[in-house]
Amino acid sequence: MLDFSLVAEFRKVLEKEPRLIRLPPERTSVFVGDTHGDREATEEVLRRYFDDLHVLVFLGDYVDRGPDSLGNLLLLMRAKISHPERIYLLMGNHEAWAVAPFTPADFWRSLGPKEEKVLAETLALLPLAAFHPAGVLAVHGALPDVDDLEEINQVALGSANWRKMTWGDWVNGPGYCLDPGFFGRPAYGADYFFEVMERLGLRALVRAHQPDAPLFLYGGRCLTLFTTHAYGPGPRRVAILRPGQNVRSAQDLAIQEL
Repeated sequence: MLDFSLVAEFRKVLEKEPRLIRLPPERTSVFVGDTHGDREATEEVLRRYFDDLHVLVFLGDYVDRGPDSLGNLLLLMRAKISHPERIYLLMGNHEAWAVAPFTPADFWRSLGPKEEKVLAETLALLPLAAFHPAGVLAVHGALPDVDDLEEINQVALGSANWRKMTWGDWVNGPGYCLDPGFFGRPAYGADYFFEVMERLGLRALVRAHQPDAPLFLYGGRCLTLFTTHAYGPGPRRVAILRPGQNVRSAQDLAIQEL
């Protein structure tokens, strides 16, 4: 059952955060892919890295598909409330129920009307991206078509750029927008990737969302992470970026299995 007082406290924390998180370069950043109700994976991440030396960046999709969506979400909420500067929870498409409902959605369909409304409105406050000054951007899906990173703070829920960031896939081939339809998952190719990366001065993109994507794309500059067994018994991976590290591509981040 949903703890409404916990959700209210969590909401107060989120209301203080911008849509674009700027990560502190003096601490080790740990990027965590989709967990999708895999509470065991989240517990292991927190056991290893939830301390003053690390900043955790969860890349979205905390509910649906896995065995314990509510437990996973409550665990993340409590961690965020207790030490908001140690952990950042980005918005995935599965947290955007208030903006764009989808199917299948076993977790959301299991909630009562009040639980659904309160939780959906709260998760709509989650940040959309996290930037590290080594030239690394973390999002759930694809890159927004913006001229400056600060524009992410003005991305409106439900807009084209919001949909890119929460629903966007990458295709291992040339092209720009390969599926512009609103109801299909939008897909983008290498031409769009490199154009936006150059425009924003980025060296690496870290994202999740797309189970069929290779670990690295586009000369190693795009990393797709999953930290869940919701899709099968494959490895749960996180990526590590240490202070002072020179990043030329996403392949310079250390990939660790839980």
